[in-house]
Amino acid sequence: MASPGTRADEEAEDLDVEEALALVKEKPVPSHGAPVPAGAPSPAAHQGTSQGTPLRPPGPHHHATPWPEARATAERAARAAVRAAHRDPVSAPLDAALGLTLAAPLAALTDLPSFDTSAMDGWAVAGPGPWAVRDEGVLAGHAEPARLTDGEAVRIATGARVPQDTTAVLRTEHGRTDGRDRLQATRDVAHGQDIRPRGQECRRGDQLLPVGTLVTPAVLGLAAAAGYDTLTAVPRPRVDVLVLGDELLTGGLPHDGLIRDALGPMLPPWLRALGAEVRTVRRIGDDAEALYRTVTASDADLLVTTGGTAAGPVDHVHPVLDRIGAELLVDGVKVRPGHPMLLARIKEEQHLVGLPGNPLAAISGLLTLAEPLLRTLAARQAPEPYALPLRDAVHGHPYDTRLVPVVLRGDGAVPLRYNGPAMLRGIAAADALAVVPPGGARPGQETELLDLPWTTGGIGVCFT
Repeated sequence: MASPGTRADEEAEDLDVEEALALVKEKPVPSHGAPVPAGAPSPAAHQGTSQGTPLRPPGPHHHATPWPEARATAERAARAAVRAAHRDPVSAPLDAALGLTLAAPLAALTDLPSFDTSAMDGWAVAGPGPWAVRDEGVLAGHAEPARLTDGEAVRIATGARVPQDTTAVLRTEHGRTDGRDRLQATRDVAHGQDIRPRGQECRRGDQLLPVGTLVTPAVLGLAAAAGYDTLTAVPRPRVDVLVLGDELLTGGLPHDGLIRDALGPMLPPWLRALGAEVRTVRRIGDDAEALYRTVTASDADLLVTTGGTAAGPVDHVHPVLDRIGAELLVDGVKVRPGHPMLLARIKEEQHLVGLPGNPLAAISGLLTLAEPLLRTLAARQAPEPYALPLRDAVHGHPYDTRLVPVVLRGDGAVPLRYNGPAMLRGIAAADALAVVPPGGARPGQETELLDLPWTTGGIGVCFT
């Protein structure tokens, strides 16, 4: 295999205008907590203790990639893949567009509203009161009503088209009829009140949203209101998940040295929350030939493997990658848990992320390598780094970054127990992962946080 970080990484830095449709400029989006200043190193980038004392670098045989550099490498790899793949935007029906990124501006196809409408239930009135009330009312969805003349009123429902020459809409609670069945206003009536005029929100042709906008439920509503049945969007990156290990059970209780597979159920929805289309989850076991056949037959943009990334007797990921001539971009990361993760380029437009087999270590690999790669392939905007003070001290690794589950409480982050590589109890209760620098963090120290996709209040809550 070639040495890490070579070939097309540098070429991917410059993108032309056409590629901007599939790869939006990384514009930070606001998040809670204190932002990390642009251009400043993240807390995890410091090679020292929480008090800033430099540590002696690890020995010459430690070749793992620093955590921030590994994430940047994954982004560069995705840019190179976008350039190589030349994937065209897709036309997605509104019911299938949630979580995609707009590849064309959203321009209004009609005025909004497209006619003058009532903003409230009440009466449409013409001229000064009191008013004679027509017998028939005006409901939403009906044809244009008859014109009003001065001194006339008509019952009207919210959203209904107001008659021509309407002066205002008088709310139900602001009017009453007198003994002569004439409508009286109980407060002053201003010209145009409670009428939504045609084009109040936008005119036909106005740009509503730019290229690169993430399609949220609100975007779907706006698109529908503006006349769209489909949206032009960046296609979802296609992912195949390969679960390795003979010791894994898919049901029942652990027994006879066998354990339940936690990653098979967990990874597909997590990958979907990151913007991917998960095409298949295949269980390979500890079978080098089956792994080789599956990897070489896949046309997915990204293959994600679980386990088998170390150097044990049944760790087949490295030998298979070597056999197919893949290029290792990241071979181990200076992060705990998850140190033996890897990123390989199989083809110019195809990559493999090898996750460790321990569940929390696999999540570490998912957020370190798969998240930036998938985000870039899906043309999602990068979240702005932010930091919050830790309520408690967190023990650090001598020279590696640590990712520790935390819950957010007020203006701080509380580290959770059960944060070992094989544990899921902490991450299941967590709001985020704290990026703890080498040497650890003291109480009150501001630490960079990685939000989990279902806790950000954004599109990540959708897993299908």
